[in-house]
Amino acid sequence: MNYHPDLDFEYTRREFLNRCGMGFGALTLGSILGSQATGSESEGYNAQTQKIPHFKAKSKRIIQIMANGGPSQVDTFDPKPLLNKWHGKPLPTTLRTERTTGAAFGSPFEFKPYGENGTEVSELFPHVGECIDDICLIRSMYTNVPNHEPSLLLMNCGDARLARPSMGSWLTYGLGTENENLPGFVVLCPNGFPVGDSANWQNAFLPGSYQGTYIDTKHKKIEKLLENIQNDHTGYGTQRKQLDALNKLNKIHAAQRAEDDRFSARVQSFELAYRMQMEATDAFDISKEPKYIREMYGEGQQARQILIARRLAERGVRFVQVWTGFRQPWDTHDDLESEHRRLAGESDKPIAALLKDLKMRGLLDDTLVIWGGEFGRTPVVELSVPGANQGKVNGRDHNNYGFSMWMAGGGARGGYVHGATDEFGFQAVEAPVHVHDLQATILHLMGFDHEKLTYRYAGRDFRLTDVHGNVIHELIA
Repeated sequence: MNYHPDLDFEYTRREFLNRCGMGFGALTLGSILGSQATGSESEGYNAQTQKIPHFKAKSKRIIQIMANGGPSQVDTFDPKPLLNKWHGKPLPTTLRTERTTGAAFGSPFEFKPYGENGTEVSELFPHVGECIDDICLIRSMYTNVPNHEPSLLLMNCGDARLARPSMGSWLTYGLGTENENLPGFVVLCPNGFPVGDSANWQNAFLPGSYQGTYIDTKHKKIEKLLENIQNDHTGYGTQRKQLDALNKLNKIHAAQRAEDDRFSARVQSFELAYRMQMEATDAFDISKEPKYIREMYGEGQQARQILIARRLAERGVRFVQVWTGFRQPWDTHDDLESEHRRLAGESDKPIAALLKDLKMRGLLDDTLVIWGGEFGRTPVVELSVPGANQGKVNGRDHNNYGFSMWMAGGGARGGYVHGATDEFGFQAVEAPVHVHDLQATILHLMGFDHEKLTYRYAGRDFRLTDVHGNVIHELIA
């Protein structure tokens, strides 16, 4: 196509895109442009459009803090005094572990009671402990397998093996965003991708506009954090004219072809990229926060990205996922004491600051904050196995049978402890909560019946919880 009477220039489509110079190339929305939505419905979708849930929601938005790698429940939120008594001795029960393990490994950390109910929390999380009356602590989580990639996929996407939409994608599909100038689903992870890479925030067969927008938060400067978000060569008004012309081309292109969700996602991403230029720069600039707020969150990558998460949430981003970091930092097969102390030290203060900050702003009531990893760790020591540790005997193996997670705000039942593991902290034995049950409960808090939030693909209605999951009403205020 070289000429059209509605347009006063002669360019090919490729030449026009090259000449626009709107800076889309390396924009963080590139993940949207590269997505391959393999299914579609006859109805078109726009990720920026607000939609109505099934029933009145208790929460409007989610901040999920992914402690990827598998924090140890018996060292964080699930004290086991009997385990310490058996330290260094074989336990009187056989445990099904992934690798070779040995004697009982008592926690090197002290626990103390917090809040009105005296809920015990490890010395690793004293600041979070101060917020325990706002926290719904689940001590009886369990999942399917003790491997990182399938467990992360199950936690994020509801299936451990196959390509399925992530929870953030489902929620933006169901609700849209409250701010058309920002993506509805943002992923913050410093220094690169976690295990499983972008599959953890994929849209899969949902339209491409519902994929998470990844931000590498190792960068502090806005121009690095949001590369190419600003166009230094073309003014905002000129860009608008260029984009309007591009939309005319797109309409001509679309009119001659069957509806294509991938094409629709690309068009939406161009519009969003244009609108993001002003608001995104502001949202990610924590220097605009008062000094006392920055001091409340503290220093470091975790503090910075958790503060960014609050700024995004208050600006209408529906789902913000905050990862601890590259690969699986909580995966302490060895040096558990020093590594858990380091990781908790980086996140304890900013997580507590987030809860207090949201509460001060009146946002905690309708913002659901979630903390946890993909599984827990064994109460016994892991023995030296090539490739698993460094020949040390001071860490724990993966454990999918019992671990801890917590929720706060957004309709979660604060000051409540749900379920229990056995006396050594290995397996959930009282009121077990499977990952699908947690997902069903989260969707319920967001106003959805998890069995009815579906998308038809390949002749079947799919949902986040697949054919599983029950809402755990005890977790709801």
